[in-house]
Amino acid sequence: MTETVQHQVAVLAENSALHSRLVDALAPDIRWLVVPSTGELLLRLKAGDITAVVLDLQNENGSTEHAINLVQSLRTASGDTVLIVLTRLKRGLGGRIKAAGADEVLPWNIDAKEVQNALQRGLAVRQAEIEQSRAREQALGKYCFGELVGGSEPMRRVYEAISRVAAYSTTVLIRGESGTGKELVARAILASGPRGDKPFVSVNCAAFPETLIEAELFGYEKGAFTGAYHEHAGHFEAANGGTIFLDEIGSLGLALQGKLLRVLEDRSVQRIGGKKAQRIDFRLITATNQDLEEMVRAGRFREDLFYRIHVIPIFLPPLRERTGDIPLLVDYFVRLYCTANTIPMKRVDPDVVEILEDYTWPGNVRELENLIQRLVLMAEGEVIKAKHLPQPLLYHSTAQQEALLIPETGISFDEEIARIEAAYLSAALRRTEGRKSAAAALLHVNPQRMKYLCRKYDI
Repeated sequence: MTETVQHQVAVLAENSALHSRLVDALAPDIRWLVVPSTGELLLRLKAGDITAVVLDLQNENGSTEHAINLVQSLRTASGDTVLIVLTRLKRGLGGRIKAAGADEVLPWNIDAKEVQNALQRGLAVRQAEIEQSRAREQALGKYCFGELVGGSEPMRRVYEAISRVAAYSTTVLIRGESGTGKELVARAILASGPRGDKPFVSVNCAAFPETLIEAELFGYEKGAFTGAYHEHAGHFEAANGGTIFLDEIGSLGLALQGKLLRVLEDRSVQRIGGKKAQRIDFRLITATNQDLEEMVRAGRFREDLFYRIHVIPIFLPPLRERTGDIPLLVDYFVRLYCTANTIPMKRVDPDVVEILEDYTWPGNVRELENLIQRLVLMAEGEVIKAKHLPQPLLYHSTAQQEALLIPETGISFDEEIARIEAAYLSAALRRTEGRKSAAAALLHVNPQRMKYLCRKYDI
């Protein structure tokens, strides 16, 4: 006989009668598995061969908090497993157990057929979620390049530029606002080119004081200066054979710019206090959020260095210009931080996405990523809703203007219109120093109506 088992259901229950009732009622495509302990159940969940769990919490003497912690542990161990809980705990606690991760909470003495129906419902829902998740992953894969996420036309141009320059050792300057992901572009160039398995050294030039950045970049010999108790290889030496990425290159002082220019021309580095230069094979990628051309005109950036690093520029667009990318990024970051923190996968309410699309994102992708990370960790429940968003973001959203104008409790339309009329009348009279005829002209109403409105609102 051909076996038709599709699902393996683990049952953890103290009552053997429950075992018998369930196994007799289960459908042919479900295999019943008795698990003797919570520890073994957790191991089986982590192994990934369990599609559903029926958990019996009928012990009247058991602690409510213990039950909730157990459900949370099972949910954390496997986010995709259907979890049916049978309980005789006090009334009103079912909601807490469900919030802890249970798909359904049923009375402990319910008919076994009803347990089977709950299982079938849960399995169907979970299968649909898994298929949707796969579809989202496939769609997301079409709009990714390395760690960059986005399918908008500006991002497609970035991907094309990366593909064109990756195979060569040409110097690249990545330009874009802070938080747009310039280092991710550098890493994508590296991963797509022949130096992908070679060293990648990333240096934020703005993170070091001017007195230290030279020693960090070029290294120093023992005794080269006070505190140099041993020799130190710089970042250029560490990048030998690979790529060095200099972020915020516009923050370098003019003297250091001159030394960097010499390194680029000679392809060799001489440590501070050293006697001879060492040949270095490296590819240089730089990045800036500053207007280097203006800095050159102002004498704050060397013109010859500018032309050295500005061989192939790649412009990374700000998030506000990446139409359609926010839903992709939101989905990507939700998945990333739910997985990283072993949190059951959360959903984002469509209203939230609409609000996020209306925001201008001065901090760009970094600001969005930080927000999603906060929401994943702090928002209660399975769905991230508009109420979880920070108030400053809501106030900036045109999508929320209707809600701000008309609260859920409603308004008195006549009173609101009267308040607006009175405010305009008062403002016009203040502007015209109390002259009603001039105020009427300012509001484009005839003098007779102006007098009537002033009497009406006692102004």
